[in-house]
Amino acid sequence: MTDIRVLIVEDDPDWLRGLSGYLAEQPGIAVVGSADTAEEAARAIRELDYDVVLMDVMIADEAAGIALVQDVLLHGHARVLMLTSMELKELMFDAFRAGATDYLIKSDFESIPDAIRNAYRDESPISAAAAARMREEFRRLKQLEQTYKKKELQDKITPSELQVLELIDSGLSQSAIADKLVVSLRTIKVHVGNVLKKLGGGSSKEAARKARELGLFEEKRERDG
Repeated sequence: MTDIRVLIVEDDPDWLRGLSGYLAEQPGIAVVGSADTAEEAARAIRELDYDVVLMDVMIADEAAGIALVQDVLLHGHARVLMLTSMELKELMFDAFRAGATDYLIKSDFESIPDAIRNAYRDESPISAAAAARMREEFRRLKQLEQTYKKKELQDKITPSELQVLELIDSGLSQSAIADKLVVSLRTIKVHVGNVLKKLGGGSSKEAARKARELGLFEEKRERDG
C-alpha cells in the first residue's frame, strides 16, 4: 500500500520535531516535508507532492495558517487538517470556511494519525472538540437570531395589538376579546388586520403562536407585574 504523504506546517521547532518523529513511526504515513514559516510553507505547498497537510493555525503569532489553506486547495486535491493549541471558535469557523477538513487540538496528538488516514480516504468525521465548539456556536447564533426576531416584533407591534394576540393565544374568539376589553368588534378586527400586515402569515392564531414562542407574552406579563 502506498504511504500517505504528509506535509507539516508548524512554527514551534520542538513540536515540529516531536510530531515528525511520532508520525514516522506510524504505518502507512510518510512525512515528505515541513515548514516553520508562512513563506516556507507557501513554497513547500507549490513544490512538494503530498496528500494531507497538517497546518498550524498560528504562525509567528498570526493566523497565517488559515490563509495558506487556500494555497493548498489551489495546488491540488490535498486535505488540510488544522492544528492548534487554542480552542478559539472564531478561528475554527474561519478554518472550515477556508476549506479545512478538520480542526485538531495539539494536546490530542494521538488522534492525528487516524485523522490523517480518514482525511486521505475522504472519510473525515469532524473531531469531537470541533463538533462541540460548532454546536456551541450554533446555539449562540440561534439565540442571537431569536433575540433579533423578538426585538423586531416588539418594535412593530403596539401594546394593544400584543394584548389582543395574547388573548387569541389563550383561545378567545374575537367577539369574546371585544367583550373582555370593552371595545367594539371592529376595533379588534383592525388590530388583527394590522398584526397580520406587520408579521405576515395567514391567521391570527399563527401570529399569536409566533409571539408566544419568542417570549413576548411572558415579557409583557413581567412588565405588567
